[in-house]
Amino acid sequence: MHTTEDLIRYYEKHHDEDIRLVSKHGTVEYVTTMQYIDKYLQPGMRIMEIGAGTGRYSHALAQRGYSVDAVELVESNIEIFKQNTMAGECITITQGDARDLSAYPSNAYDITLLLGPMYHLFTDEDKLQALSEAIRITKPGGIVFAAYCMSGPRVLLRGFIGGEIHDLIQKAIIDPETFDTITNSSDIFAFLRKEAIDALRSHFDVTQLHFVATDGYTNHMKDTVDKMDDATYAVYLKYHLATCERQDMIGYSHHTLDIFRKA
Repeated sequence: MHTTEDLIRYYEKHHDEDIRLVSKHGTVEYVTTMQYIDKYLQPGMRIMEIGAGTGRYSHALAQRGYSVDAVELVESNIEIFKQNTMAGECITITQGDARDLSAYPSNAYDITLLLGPMYHLFTDEDKLQALSEAIRITKPGGIVFAAYCMSGPRVLLRGFIGGEIHDLIQKAIIDPETFDTITNSSDIFAFLRKEAIDALRSHFDVTQLHFVATDGYTNHMKDTVDKMDDATYAVYLKYHLATCERQDMIGYSHHTLDIFRKA
């Protein structure tokens, strides 16, 4: 299993988080997430983003006048986050781990964004701890947004399109009968099915509001999406937003968003 140091090294050396949501195909995920955040925003709300990366969401919300606190594990992301801060933003950034938010009080935030940490937590214990902390710091009646990586696209893209299916089965990364992905691998990312996400949420006194395919089929056709002219891309975004909660399509999405209300 990877260590925290492995995760930090990945983001520092192999992944430019600051540009991930900038391309046309990446913007689909960003636009979708922001649309659902907008459903619950009200003036004066206090927001926490856990695993804020370089701050794409935190800064967008702070620039709209919201008070935002952010926690991020990777120091290089924090440096970019600070560089991206604009005058007038009511925002803080602290280095920390999603599994331990003891520096923050309970029942403090109207909206809590957990948009990255669940990608990298492999054991149920760690996943539940991160969810527990996110829920703890959220006010009663507040909204939590938890993002996940889905297992289906990994089987299709890396397994079959990438030609690694036999190797992944041999290494016990993919189950040869169910084609589920094994989440205690040495990979950087953890991949789940919706039923596993539902099981995690069931441990808490919360009410699910939405389960959203934040990029849908986009990453399977990202070259096509990136080449779209603006008019076609606008229609594609409209199509995606019209279908992103269709349960018969969600499993093809690379990323999903579980949105629920704290009791």
